[in-house]
Amino acid sequence: MPGSGKLTITGQLGEVMRESAQAALSWVRANQARVAPALTEDWFASHDVHVHVPAGAVPKDGPSAGVAMAVALASLASGQPVSSDVAMTGEITLTGQVLAIGGVKEKALAAQRAGIKRVILPRRNEGDVAEIPEHERGGLEFVYVERIEQALAAAI
Repeated sequence: MPGSGKLTITGQLGEVMRESAQAALSWVRANQARVAPALTEDWFASHDVHVHVPAGAVPKDGPSAGVAMAVALASLASGQPVSSDVAMTGEITLTGQVLAIGGVKEKALAAQRAGIKRVILPRRNEGDVAEIPEHERGGLEFVYVERIEQALAAAI
């Protein structure tokens, strides 16, 4: 929305998740020329961004949403939608690295129950997927990434 470059984050979020949202926005802003070349240089300075993570009173914390937030913000900036059949998880750094997270089996199976076909995961979590029995992960395609650019290519 028009504004002065402010980031607003709402929902029942812990400090680590708030930091993930800020890191995601910082990465997208720093890479605006590649992510959204059609945007004017001052677009982020003249617009506010509001990230809302719903689910009522359910507290959420942890770095796992960093990749999803960066992809969502890149989608907003570029005007290119995220594929509806993809889920993603991973911590991001300010330089765009995707770091390992916990709970891979639970997240993958939840994605499967939701009808998701492709799951983007940190490369460093590839061993966690190998531990999920084949019959439990049937129908899921896993895309392993080391950098946020790879996640963008797989999601958009």
